[in-house]
Amino acid sequence: MSGPRPVVLSGPSGAGKSTLLKRLMKEHEGVFGFSVSHTTRNPRPGEEDGKDYHFTTREAMQEGIDNGEFIENAEFSGNMYGTSKAAVEDVRAKNLICILDVDIQGVKRIKETDLDPIYISIQPPSMEILEKRLRDRQTETEESLQKRLEAARIDMQLSKEPGVFDIVIINDDLEKAYEELKEILDEEIKKVQEAK
Repeated sequence: MSGPRPVVLSGPSGAGKSTLLKRLMKEHEGVFGFSVSHTTRNPRPGEEDGKDYHFTTREAMQEGIDNGEFIENAEFSGNMYGTSKAAVEDVRAKNLICILDVDIQGVKRIKETDLDPIYISIQPPSMEILEKRLRDRQTETEESLQKRLEAARIDMQLSKEPGVFDIVIINDDLEKAYEELKEILDEEIKKVQEAK
């Protein structure tokens, strides 16, 4: 694989990954590309196939996984999610830094590949703050919220294991978290900008 090193971004739902990512992509236009994940869940209002996700069937996705076409995949709340090798290659072929937004299971699977990304974990300051952020979104049922909080507890625990991530950013101050994120990616960003 050629092109800049991909970035694996992980962390529980509500930790602020999307906010940080949107800002990074806006500030460094034409540097980052997003690998579009596959999912078997139904599109939410406003989501576009091929842009937000590749929406697919369980059968088609399972076939791709069985054929080794996926770097990582996981099941969450009864739906399958995954990153295909083709999705990452599409981004790298454009000489962009490919961003992979995956859960902790995905991180462990990617570690078994030859991808060699920069591993970054975005974590909330505490479970209480995370729960408040998720409740304020008002997008979850109580049952799905509890599942997300349980997944977050596990995620926060695993992010502390040595060697799993290159850096763990605690997002208690958005500006500070953003500066930390930019700093670790600085070298790759320069490479892409110089190649243009």
